[in-house]
Amino acid sequence: MDSSRRVFDIDDPTTSPYRLLTALVVPRPIAWVSTLSAAGVGNLAPHSFFTVACADPAVVQFTSIGRKDTLRNVEETGEFTVSLASEELVDQVNATSTAFGPEVDEADATGVVMEPSEKVAPPRVRASPASIECTLRQVVDLGTSWLVLGTVRAITVRESALDGTHPLMSELRPVSRLGRDEWGLPPEVVALERP
Repeated sequence: MDSSRRVFDIDDPTTSPYRLLTALVVPRPIAWVSTLSAAGVGNLAPHSFFTVACADPAVVQFTSIGRKDTLRNVEETGEFTVSLASEELVDQVNATSTAFGPEVDEADATGVVMEPSEKVAPPRVRASPASIECTLRQVVDLGTSWLVLGTVRAITVRESALDGTHPLMSELRPVSRLGRDEWGLPPEVVALERP
């Protein structure tokens, strides 16, 4: 086994931390974030820096790399909805990553059908098996990126994707982002009892 390692000095201007981190911190779930501008224009964009921040209170987080329309809309209105990016929707998720202008509704432009959310104004993706509706808790300025923390107000899960109250991975079939233009398909699931 080759145990030699290459050192990437983050202070070296030829090092790309983004490319290295997005290839190593994998798989990353995708927040398919829906927002509305103050003028009511819809925005739908995938963000692959996404996770749960707190369970009680329920808080999720995503990162806007650069000041994108999603971030501006969340700051203006204080609301967003995350729709689960499932395998059957991967091409639509990817299509909504196109750099449209703020006057363009990505869902309309890419043919993604939306439907009303339960507790917030930004709609959810109709074909997505689950959604998380949030109000803005805090935006943290990290320099070239902004961490968005949202307090969860409602979670919707398609009945066919539930076993009682537990979401089924076999029905959710989430995709993830890897490095470069690589995507992860739904993972193999194993169950292990905690010791």
